[in-house]
Amino acid sequence: RAMAAGGRGWFRALALGVSFLKCLLIPAYYSTDFEVHRNWLAITHNLPLSQWYYEATSEWTLDYPPFFAWFEYALSHIAKYFDPQMLVVENLNYASRATIFFQRLSVIFTDTLFIYAVHECCRCVNGKRAAKDILEKPTFILAVLLLWNFGLLIVDHIHFQYNGFLFGLMLLSVARLCQKRYLEGALLFAILLHFKHIYMYVAPAYGIYLLRSYCFTANNADGSLKWRSFSFLHVTLLGLIVCLVSALSLGPFLVLGQLPQVISRLFPFKRGLCHAYWAPNFWALYNAMDKALTVLGLKCNFLDGTKISKASMTGGLVQEFQHTVLPSVTPLATLICTFIAILPSVFCLWFKPQGPRGFLQCLVLCALSSFMFGWHVHEKAILLAILPLSLLSIQRAKDAGIYLILATTGHFSLFPLLFTPPELPIKILLMLLFTVYSFSSLKSLFRREKPLLNWLETIYLIQLVPLEIFCEIIFPLTPWKWDFPFVPLLLTSVYCALGITYAWLKLYVSVLTERISVRQKAE
Repeated sequence: RAMAAGGRGWFRALALGVSFLKCLLIPAYYSTDFEVHRNWLAITHNLPLSQWYYEATSEWTLDYPPFFAWFEYALSHIAKYFDPQMLVVENLNYASRATIFFQRLSVIFTDTLFIYAVHECCRCVNGKRAAKDILEKPTFILAVLLLWNFGLLIVDHIHFQYNGFLFGLMLLSVARLCQKRYLEGALLFAILLHFKHIYMYVAPAYGIYLLRSYCFTANNADGSLKWRSFSFLHVTLLGLIVCLVSALSLGPFLVLGQLPQVISRLFPFKRGLCHAYWAPNFWALYNAMDKALTVLGLKCNFLDGTKISKASMTGGLVQEFQHTVLPSVTPLATLICTFIAILPSVFCLWFKPQGPRGFLQCLVLCALSSFMFGWHVHEKAILLAILPLSLLSIQRAKDAGIYLILATTGHFSLFPLLFTPPELPIKILLMLLFTVYSFSSLKSLFRREKPLLNWLETIYLIQLVPLEIFCEIIFPLTPWKWDFPFVPLLLTSVYCALGITYAWLKLYVSVLTERISVRQKAE
């Protein structure tokens, strides 16, 4: 209702404003991901389906699920009108002006789905907190936090990726579940999984919520499950959706006998525990501890220097490596850790149902737990927790405080992705604008309640400023730059990992200790 009538003008202005900013970023730096997607355009355009997941002319082979490959195929038929040379498989690292223009525009254009999804999420917001000033309305604040999200802007429109429309699919499925349109929500999420499999991180939240709220149609008065209300029809409908989407996506490769090849491309466990830029998670702290213990061991002569390999995991390379002091980590170990970390949130969703709010909490905890303990996690995956947490941040002061810690540290940890000098002022200015806005708007929204952050959390976040000054300005001027080039990455990653771990634990404590009101039980 808050989005009705007069509310549409400001939403349109926000959407147009951010789209204009994206257009201004067209000439900015782009990463190897730009070449990855150009290569995929060429592969899907020129080769038959049977060769898509075998083609290896470029090192950037196709490693997304089939729906994304079909998406690239569709884009390629527009790309040929811009510059047919970009569709030649052998044209490695091809980047004519027309190619850059087309690829950038394709990201901006597909973001329309994200804008629509944000609009739908804003419609789900409870409009009880009436505000005379439009700028203080929860719907307005949510729209800015999502549409102008700093991480999404730099990852998609500078670094270069297509996260916008994928997050659009996710937020739209969340909105549909909040609107009790369960089958639509399930269908959108099933489609999303076959676009990009990283969303498997949050699949447990969807699975349990749909089972609890859709397959069981009633609760007892105390909020516990009425087992007799189980609907066989609803389970069948959900099963049909999953099977049909999977058949559409993977069916052709099953017929070709290529399913094992597709799976091996989607899950390349030969890549090491950590991504080239360490994601700020538990393993970054684990690696740093191993490094510190190695240095200490060598100083105190506990370790034999001749037996330690010089090729360290801090060289910024994607590779497998062995830890020196601490036990080395296997993919299975990360899977077990992730499973254990997700379990309490899933139990809460089942035993303490709180409707859409409980679902969102579980979704964020699944995303964060997978980020904390997953194998070869990319630092960009933190957005999977930050974006849905935006929806919670405007509802309660406690969640707003956690959001500010997670968003600030999570976004700061993306800084190393943009390492070229011209982008330095852009990333600092955009980060400052977004952070100042999120702090001031959430503070004014909850001004009647106690401060969102305590003094310790505030000091931790303020320390990001000297850390950035040291990494970007002071360190490059020192002689250490040549001997220890990985130090800024290491410091950024480890410092941000502390904040993200703290936010994860704080959210968990908040969810586990929360009492359910009588009204929620009845729901």
